Parts: sequence; structure tokens; C-alpha cells
Amino acid sequence: MNLITTMIAIATSLSVLLAFISFWLPQMAPDHEKLSPYECGFDPLGTARLPFSLRFFLVAILFLLFDLEIALLLPLPWGDQLPAPLMTFSWATAVLTLLILGLAYEWLQGGLEWAE
Repeated sequence: MNLITTMIAIATSLSVLLAFISFWLPQMAPDHEKLSPYECGFDPLGTARLPFSLRFFLVAILFLLFDLEIALLLPLPWGDQLPAPLMTFSWATAVLTLLILGLAYEWLQGGLEWAE
């Protein structure tokens, strides 16, 4: 067998072995204290879950999307060293246009309005 086949066989057997071990190990039944939110013995006074602002979630998702699009522009300064720098700058212009159109759409739809 060559090296790649050996590595695939080892990785597959190791993952199957670890999957079986993970199913067999947690056979112990947890007691009441382990199921409580606080293992120190205190009873919770109220619910542990607080209401989550949907506006905050939407703004956070928008931030992640726009941050990812900005990260696509980071290699742009090295693009002028390629054989066809005009193609690199046209792709960068397309990404910036997409970014600006997405921002304008979210702004017009009211996705960036925090207080109503």
C-alpha cells in the first residue's frame, strides 16, 4: 500500500474508534445535582435564558457578511504585481459594487435602524 492509502485507512479507523468510544463512555446516569444549572447547590431564582434582541442578531449577521467581503479585498495591493492587474482591479470593483449595493439595500429596508 502506498502512503496515501495508509493515511486514509488510519484516519478512518481512528475516527470510527473514537465515535464508538464516545457512544460507550457516557453510559453513566447523571444525578439530580449534575442536571441542575449550578453544581454548587444553589437553586436558580428564575429562568437562565434572557430574551435576545432580534435587531442585534441581524446587525451582527450584517457585520459578519460585510466583514467577510472586506476581507476579500485585503490581497488587492498585491494584485498590481500580477500579469493582468486590470483584471484584478475589475474584480475588486465588482466586489466593492456588491458591497455598496448590499449596504444600500439594507439601509433602505431598515435593517440598520436600531430604534424604531
